[in-house]
Amino acid sequence: MKIAVTIALLALPLAACNQNTELGNDREGQIDAAPTPAPIMGAAAALENVATAALKPETMSDADIAALGGREGRCAVKLTEVGFPSFLYEPTGSGAIKLNGKLIVLRNAGDARFEDGGLTVTLQPVDDEGNAGLQAMEMIIVPPGAKDEIGYRGYSQCFQGDEA
Repeated sequence: MKIAVTIALLALPLAACNQNTELGNDREGQIDAAPTPAPIMGAAAALENVATAALKPETMSDADIAALGGREGRCAVKLTEVGFPSFLYEPTGSGAIKLNGKLIVLRNAGDARFEDGGLTVTLQPVDDEGNAGLQAMEMIIVPPGAKDEIGYRGYSQCFQGDEA
């Protein structure tokens, strides 16, 4: 009985681990200052002198999303169903991705393909859905000068209003 009580007491601090609404695992929204948005730059400038193999899509904060004009009328590619967007786009307009700590706006090149300065992002729906019902999506990134593409599987969510 003592062991069960000890285990329960040790597990108690973990009970709210999924309650953090801030980016990262080590932030408390009511204590840490709100993040400032990443700078918005063209792909060539944002990725200058960066090894293409080191590029990975980053999670956008609420400040980043606001700097891009908000969620309303846009869709997001999220790497997890409950995560923040890694790619934010208008279905018939431009898209934006966060790489190297910078927001990069890409023009719509048709067929769910977005590009700027040699950077290409292509979206491909997957015949699958997540546990929360979101459509699975592949995001294929080809950095400028890269020999290979980099693929990520996540989920797509479109926003009618500016809800999260």
